[in-house]
Amino acid sequence: MNKRFGAALADTKLLLRSIPAVVTALFTISVVTMNILANKTIYQSEWLAIDGGILVSWLSFLCMDVVTKAFGPSASTKLSVFAISVNLLVCLIFFIAAAIPTEEDYGEFNRIIGGTWFILLSSTVAFLSSAFINNFLNWGVGRLFRRNPDGKAAFFVRAYVSTFIGQFFDNFIFAILTFTVFAPVFWDGFHWTLLQCFSCSVLGALIELLFEAVFSPFGYMILKSWEREGVGEEYRRSHSI
Repeated sequence: MNKRFGAALADTKLLLRSIPAVVTALFTISVVTMNILANKTIYQSEWLAIDGGILVSWLSFLCMDVVTKAFGPSASTKLSVFAISVNLLVCLIFFIAAAIPTEEDYGEFNRIIGGTWFILLSSTVAFLSSAFINNFLNWGVGRLFRRNPDGKAAFFVRAYVSTFIGQFFDNFIFAILTFTVFAPVFWDGFHWTLLQCFSCSVLGALIELLFEAVFSPFGYMILKSWEREGVGEEYRRSHSI
């Protein structure tokens, strides 16, 4: 058991050394920022609800797509666990800061950064689940391109398919947990129907797919620069990628 844990820890250290720090930083920041921006609803109707997190969620999924292509789905999932761990730490610090009494009234500020425990739980479960789905689906779709697996078509198709489905499950799991499980209990009976959860998830995923289509060329450019510069060669050799 100790040897297995030690090997896993060493592998994670190698991975974090291999992925360029800018990508790790942007991915982690996007996850943390997405959690904060999710507190603000920027549009809501009977069939669609969009929160501020949509402004950066595309960056999280684009980073996962790039890392999956370069280092494999398990590596991207490990990075996702790292980012969500940082997010939980930030939320803990925010909660402590909000709980500290002050002479001035910071009620609204404390309410925002203090968060709601079941929303944090729902978003954490949803993101980890969707990250796993996105990463391994991205990898699986990529294996279908046998002639030119490193070409533009392969990257864009695997990114678009995995992003849409991954974002759908992210939205759907969050909506189900928040608005059908917890909200009826803690928000005086407020709830969504399953149809509302499904329709909002599909429409939200389509909007997030549009962001992916706009920014994915930058992800492809990053991958090509990594190939030219030999980024992550040590990790890829150790995993036969």
